Amino acid sequence: MFKVTGTKSLDSNAIEFIDDGVNFVGRTFENNGIQGKIEKRMFEPNEPFTITATVIGNYKYVKFQKESYYCSQNINKLTPTDLIRKWNEKIAYFFVSNIQKFVSLYDYQQAGYKLDDIKNHSIQLPTKDGKIDFEFMESFIAELEAQHIAELEAYLKATGLNNYELSSDEKKSIDNFNNIKWVEYRIGDLFEISTTASFNIDKLVSGDEYDYVTRTSFNQGVLRKTGYVNKNNINKQGTWSLGLLQMDFFYRKNPWYAGQFVRKITPKMSLNYSLKLFFTAVLNKQKQKLMSVLVRDVDSTFLNGAIQLPTKDGKIDFEYIELFITAVQKQVIKDVVIYANNKISATKKVCNSK
Repeated sequence: MFKVTGTKSLDSNAIEFIDDGVNFVGRTFENNGIQGKIEKRMFEPNEPFTITATVIGNYKYVKFQKESYYCSQNINKLTPTDLIRKWNEKIAYFFVSNIQKFVSLYDYQQAGYKLDDIKNHSIQLPTKDGKIDFEFMESFIAELEAQHIAELEAYLKATGLNNYELSSDEKKSIDNFNNIKWVEYRIGDLFEISTTASFNIDKLVSGDEYDYVTRTSFNQGVLRKTGYVNKNNINKQGTWSLGLLQMDFFYRKNPWYAGQFVRKITPKMSLNYSLKLFFTAVLNKQKQKLMSVLVRDVDSTFLNGAIQLPTKDGKIDFEYIELFITAVQKQVIKDVVIYANNKISATKKVCNSK
């Protein structure tokens, strides 16, 4: 199905990113693996409309590249052969999902898989009249996309985020940002930190009522879902998890179980949705400081750390924080709403034309 080859690599630590150039694909999940743009090298970049698959690292990623690109180390390229008689973005994503299942078998194995492993891996494909049914792949992905867009539309309406126009108060909160009084507060006066009763993944059971949270930074720290295991190990929702590997703070909206080396952060005040977003960003500012100390010193370093917060009349100005976060959220979501509206309109046109 594919010609699988290694790629000529560039050292990501020895390149300089520019505003306009050739895509540089690294071993990352975000932005389709594209870390930035670089100047064209003496050798030609990889051709577009091919698939990249990372080889090493705790997590492996498979992406479809629509533009020419260079690669960092340990990334394979999959080029469709003549067996694939139809090739476009939707069909590519059908293959990407299948290939991702294979490379994910090697997650948590730093060494990764061998080139022959992926070359010889077999995947199941839909067929019709003894031939690969590319039309089914295309329509299947299109239907999934339409479903997700509809879910996004419903979510935006339910949360009120489909309205991205700033109110006068929200606009004022942004305009007055530099005039706000910020005061330093000791973290231990606002939050508690505690160890979690942990167990390994082999203790999990079927079900999805609880999150199983580990030290990873991937997927908000959630390794997988689980059913009820026991009462003593349950951590309440409305807290944060802190993985003692990357020192990432993730807000936990569901009750959760913990793997090894995970702390629980509990607020000493009542927080609404906007305040949770704000303090998630504030807490993650402690990341570098916590990574610089021994694990045994994390708790005391956290509690004795300081954060600056908007203050009015000697008290934390929660009202301003809420306004500001709502305003920022609207600005961030604006492009998503416009994108969703355009996709919804396009989907309705296709449906009405059938």
